[in-house]
Amino acid sequence: MRKIKAYLLAVSLITLIVSCSTKTVWDVRDYGAVADKTTINTKSIQKAVDECNKAGGGTVLITEGTYLSGTILLKSNVNLKVAEGATLLGSINPNDYPAVEPFIDATGQYRGQCFIGAIDVENASITGKGTINGQGEMFTPANIKKTVKKLGITLDKPDLTGLISKTNKYVSSTIRTSNRPFLVRMVRSKNVKLVDIHLRQPAAWTLHFLECNNFEVNGISIHSHANRNNDAIDIDSSTNGVIRNATIDSGDDAICFKSTSPKPTTDIEVYDCKLKSHWGAIKFGTESMGDFKNITVRDCFVHDTKGGGIKILSADGANVDNILIENITMENVEMPIFIRLCERRLVYRNAERKPVGSINNVVIRNITAKVTDTVDLRMNPPTGFYFSGTPNHKLGKITIDNVKVDLPGGGTLEDAKIVVPENEIQYPEFTKLGVTPAYGLYARHIENLKTSNVSFTLRGKDERKEVVKINVN
Repeated sequence: MRKIKAYLLAVSLITLIVSCSTKTVWDVRDYGAVADKTTINTKSIQKAVDECNKAGGGTVLITEGTYLSGTILLKSNVNLKVAEGATLLGSINPNDYPAVEPFIDATGQYRGQCFIGAIDVENASITGKGTINGQGEMFTPANIKKTVKKLGITLDKPDLTGLISKTNKYVSSTIRTSNRPFLVRMVRSKNVKLVDIHLRQPAAWTLHFLECNNFEVNGISIHSHANRNNDAIDIDSSTNGVIRNATIDSGDDAICFKSTSPKPTTDIEVYDCKLKSHWGAIKFGTESMGDFKNITVRDCFVHDTKGGGIKILSADGANVDNILIENITMENVEMPIFIRLCERRLVYRNAERKPVGSINNVVIRNITAKVTDTVDLRMNPPTGFYFSGTPNHKLGKITIDNVKVDLPGGGTLEDAKIVVPENEIQYPEFTKLGVTPAYGLYARHIENLKTSNVSFTLRGKDERKEVVKINVN
């Protein structure tokens, strides 16, 4: 009898050990999460994440319904899976979003709050065919005031110690606490990825990689029109990344390479994406302290984009080098290609101010673009290519090959006489420089510009020249 009891006890212990060691899924409902669109589930979901991490990793599952929450911080070896039919919905209370690695951006706004965050982690991911929705429309100044009154709360005040640069001149002289959380923010993390997830309506940027190494984005969709400055994907001082099969509809930049620190953004590949934007579809800058190097964007469709199809900007000291953009089709865009080197030299994260940067070894090829009609343009009449360095800092080698641009025309004889201002330290945007005396290519201050098999077609009359070059070799 004793042998039988001992045997049964041993079997029970082995079964328990095996069952514990093979657990792979942590369902948030087991930790008290409720999908009633009312309960704030932050603590329950965070506990599931923490327990998953302590056990060595696995999947934290969100399924069947809509779960309201504040900031969730991912941990190493944790996959947050939002299953198809499930929604992770952001709380409307600004105090539910603590800052993750806060900073002051170029406009003077305090940034860093986020819905889903990760800081100094490895092997974290967000997957599933469900939805993460930030309810960004509730974070306008007017709606925040309504929320504060309705909830009877006082807004938490951030600690700005060490964040405001002594040498900086922000776009706005006033430092503002906007209380607008990013949707997903990965900070100093390695081997992180997002797959298949639907990201919706952030209050600020949608997906931000800051100083990350080895990241992957595959098959996600983004819709971001709930607030202002709501970029879709920002690759910020990050390296070794792949973005593919993304479908983006954004009120601000769609895919944007940034450097809000002196560290570079390098070795990135973007392909097979469908991009729509109200400002820039494929953009480098404007925050640009660290260098941009070894970046390829290919095989993408850009449509209904008001601010620019391809924009390469160095404003704050970035050396932009070895950039390849190829096989891009653009429909209904405003500015097909804009390249600008200027001398703004803003500072972020209290770093040392950098000297003026450079743009060199840029290849843009196999591009077809149709510019939208003049009634919808911010700069009217438009120009196909707008390239400009400054008198003291020229663009380097720029190669444009096999490009066709269809334009609406509309330029007058008076437009043909325009002298474009230099505006060396102004925000680097084509609307700031204004209409050019060329409908096809306006280029100035370039050391080495090579164009081949480039054609411009007009749908209407244009009295300007096709090409104007000033101080160009």
